[in-house]
Amino acid sequence: MLLEIGFNNGVPIDEEFFIKNIAGRHNDDIAATLFPDDLPRGEKFCEDKEAMFRRLASDKLPPINGLYKLTKWIEDHGLKKAAVTNAPRPNAELMISKLGLKDFFDVVIVGSECEHAKPFPDPYLKALELLKVSKDHTFICEDSASGIRAGVAAGMPVVGLTTRNPENVLMEANPTMLVKDYEDPKLWSALEELDKKGDSLKTAA
Repeated sequence: MLLEIGFNNGVPIDEEFFIKNIAGRHNDDIAATLFPDDLPRGEKFCEDKEAMFRRLASDKLPPINGLYKLTKWIEDHGLKKAAVTNAPRPNAELMISKLGLKDFFDVVIVGSECEHAKPFPDPYLKALELLKVSKDHTFICEDSASGIRAGVAAGMPVVGLTTRNPENVLMEANPTMLVKDYEDPKLWSALEELDKKGDSLKTAA
């Protein structure tokens, strides 16, 4: 789409540029980065980009490996759930619906509906408030550096997913751990540890 409008004199952006300037960022920030001298044009481009995404996502949105295994674990443990995203609400709702998770999440928090979007902690703090849960009993799964930074700034452990961005970029944001996907043995051994702690607390009580 950037090529079509002659961005960067018609030179295609590369993966490094995408990761640094676009991946996981809020559209207001993307618009300001791509078109610092013509913000209305940047905002229009971002609107068109999201409409294109919705068209593509309608047909091509496979779940991350192990997604439903994790959602089952979460449901079996009776945990509260929030989707926290920098995507516009129509995109978020489309993705959640396509993945069959409409009834899974208790709340959907959108960055643009908070005072600050990710990488600020506001969206995650709002999720804690709406769910009425403590950050001491919460964990976050994130696939972007800005999302990991937001979760860390909100004071919660963050599982970083390397499904989209390079490990070194995600590690700079300081996640608690990095996993390949939701099937990763590292994730499941951490969840087993949580189960053991829960069992020992019940026994002590």
